[in-house]
Amino acid sequence: MSEEAPKQGAPANGDPVAYRQRRGFAAMSADKRRQIASKGGRTAHELGTAHQWSPDEARSAGKKGGHISRGGRGRLGLPEPGR
Repeated sequence: MSEEAPKQGAPANGDPVAYRQRRGFAAMSADKRRQIASKGGRTAHELGTAHQWSPDEARSAGKKGGHISRGGRGRLGLPEPGR
């Protein structure tokens, strides 16, 4: 019985959970991601579906700054008491 050689970059113990290959946007260079995002932004503006900030919306967003929670993706501001 011959053993299969592990995939290149896979851990030696063969544990598939221990190794994760980058896929999709994570596998692309920063420059490639920037190019794709730029195309999407240009298209949205050409179609008229891009969001246009009104002066009032921009002012309101600027006042909120870093004070609003990011929905669990990291908290800005002071730590909670007792932590």
